[in-house]
Amino acid sequence: MLHFSEYHRFVVVRDFALSGLDYKMLTAMYQPMVGAYAISLYHTLYHQLPGDKTGCSEMEQQRKLFLALELEAGERGRKWLIDQTSKLEAVGLLRTSRRFAAASEDYVYEYELFEPLTPGEFFKNHHLTLLLRDKIGKYAVFALRDELVVPEAEELKRANTENLSVPFYDLFRLSAEVDPELEQAFFESAATAIDERKPEVANKGFSYAEIIMRFPHDSLNREYVESLKYEPEQLATINYVAKKYGLYLTDVCKLLDEDGVFEEGGQLVLELLQHRANQVFRQDKKRSEDRVRLMAKLPGRNEAARADERTEQAEESKDKPVEMSYYLEVPDLFQGECNQHQYNYILRNEPYTFLLEKIFSRGTVPDGLLDTLSRVELNYGLREEVINVLIHFIYITKRSWSKKYMEAIVTDMLGKQVASFEQAVHYVREQMEYSEKKARAAKPGFAGTSSASGRGPRSGTRQKPQIPVVQDGAKPSRVLSEAEREEMRRKARLLDGQL
Repeated sequence: MLHFSEYHRFVVVRDFALSGLDYKMLTAMYQPMVGAYAISLYHTLYHQLPGDKTGCSEMEQQRKLFLALELEAGERGRKWLIDQTSKLEAVGLLRTSRRFAAASEDYVYEYELFEPLTPGEFFKNHHLTLLLRDKIGKYAVFALRDELVVPEAEELKRANTENLSVPFYDLFRLSAEVDPELEQAFFESAATAIDERKPEVANKGFSYAEIIMRFPHDSLNREYVESLKYEPEQLATINYVAKKYGLYLTDVCKLLDEDGVFEEGGQLVLELLQHRANQVFRQDKKRSEDRVRLMAKLPGRNEAARADERTEQAEESKDKPVEMSYYLEVPDLFQGECNQHQYNYILRNEPYTFLLEKIFSRGTVPDGLLDTLSRVELNYGLREEVINVLIHFIYITKRSWSKKYMEAIVTDMLGKQVASFEQAVHYVREQMEYSEKKARAAKPGFAGTSSASGRGPRSGTRQKPQIPVVQDGAKPSRVLSEAEREEMRRKARLLDGQL
């Protein structure tokens, strides 16, 4: 809203004048589609230029439009003006553009008006006709067509037609004299038309104008940010960081306003900018995740959506069988309570909270563990059957229940696209097989693989050379006599003299 206010200037461009038929088309055809307020805005913009002139109006503040339309100066008035202009743009009566005036470093809005379609062209336009039918009804559309378009007489429809018109060059002869000024005017108008038909280049980041508009005037880094106008490479670097960390324009301005982001010469300190941008990104990500978990816990959250989720979960958890090839062994904690079929049924169909209650049967489940698994389910999107296999894997391998270790396993699962019970079982078996191989390889005398020369397996692993190590229980050395000490000093002096 700060980029579109009553204080911004505007111009109106039109190259036509309304006729009596145009006024009737606006009242009878366009007004039922877009409403009387939008048509009144169209007339207000039209009369910014005299009725007998075309071209561009004088530059005025949009306050003039607000006063003419009796709009309140503020956000509500701006939203109303945007809504009405959008309706006119949708039916082809208006095109709005925004230009940046370098002299004032401000935006100027351009409203280009188009004349209403003639009745014949209007009824050839399929979507406009359907919209009018939806607004006023089919028979009212037929009545308007009969009122605005007078049909041809029946006897003339079957008559033969002969063209009696005289072509231009049969009646008029032009002078062969060349007028340089006229040719130059034709060339400029043609070039302008070509430029207007050029496709707009998509902006791949924040422009200098957008950044400087939001940047505080009293900032110490203001002069460095103003120099970005002449340094497209640094601006491209800022846009790269913004795209990398998903920053908004306000975030970029806040980061550029911090101390140390620019050197004394105006060069951008990329490492510091990326570090602080990463902090903003992580904070936003954490807030988003917390919001998702909080919304999931609210009792009044979109009952219809929750009912759909419960229905979907019920459909997913309805007696899902487990193939015997994907059976997992029953841990010692469940021995005697259930057999292998029942245990795997629990992993496939029961919620992970049920499994945790069985594991932590001597007390309540820790809140930190529940928060971690809730985050895994809601934010990372792992299904409950996959979480159950994850809990089984941690329990049987006696690994850590810490948040850091569990998130490391979840990250590995997500990276390997583990999304179902079968894929989770395959993942667990691979991890356990890898752990067993690693444990066997660590044992002394373990037979390794064949050598690179192809001579077959070796009798043992390649051992490192035995290096003598000073032991803590070593006996103290012999105490030297005074004569031996004097002899050592003499040898030291002798060596020092040679050096």
